[in-house]
Amino acid sequence: MQKNDSGIGYGPRIIILSSNPFMLKIFQGNDHDNHEHTHEHNSIEVKMEDGDIVEEELGQVALDILDCHDCIIIMAPIAGMDTENIAISVSRNILTISGERRRPDIYDSADRVLVEECFYGPFSRSVILPENLAFNKIHADMEYNLLRIEIPKLLFGEKTIKINKLEG
Repeated sequence: MQKNDSGIGYGPRIIILSSNPFMLKIFQGNDHDNHEHTHEHNSIEVKMEDGDIVEEELGQVALDILDCHDCIIIMAPIAGMDTENIAISVSRNILTISGERRRPDIYDSADRVLVEECFYGPFSRSVILPENLAFNKIHADMEYNLLRIEIPKLLFGEKTIKINKLEG
């Protein structure tokens, strides 16, 4: 995956859980071809316009995923955007970060662009997470262009069950 200074890159990237529910493996390129539990996130979004297929580049957010004692923390550098333009959604145990970074108007008035490394346009990144997380208690903060998503772990303790004797 190519990266740039904005924290958003493009290209295929797959995050998969191992048999340990809190161990994540990241595969790039063709390293995942023989793995049976892959979930691929495509880097190209296909749109239909007047019967023609148009490919649109879809960026991806770089992520760090931390396994802490009582939670999973996802860190994502997202520069040049307001929090109102970033969406975080959860469907089952798949968390998706998406949005669109708009190209500043100054580009239109420039005679030419000498170097262009920043990604502008729509982006999306999905991560398959363990199912034993409290997805209803997700908390997200953004500070200094760094998005932090915290998902508490469900902690299961031992419980003794009393058996009631029914008369009858």
